[in-house]
Amino acid sequence: MLPSGITLYSGELFSQWQGDILIGALVNKEVRRVRLSNDGSEADDVEGLFGELDERIRNVRVGLEGEVYLLTDSAEGRLLRVVPAE
Repeated sequence: MLPSGITLYSGELFSQWQGDILIGALVNKEVRRVRLSNDGSEADDVEGLFGELDERIRNVRVGLEGEVYLLTDSAEGRLLRVVPAE
């Protein structure tokens, strides 16, 4: 995995991700959600997210309301706002 953007999730919209690290992966074309062990010393679980976009993820950030923003890396790069499905 070639990491690009990285952020710590601290929002409320995806409460199950609270305290997890979100890492943009250019080569893998996804975001990796990393849950750390209780003492924070190692990865306890890793999950690939947003792979269905089939786009290189240049950066990932968390907004003020807990939404996740993804910046894709292509000639027609996009800024995507991710919120839970209703």
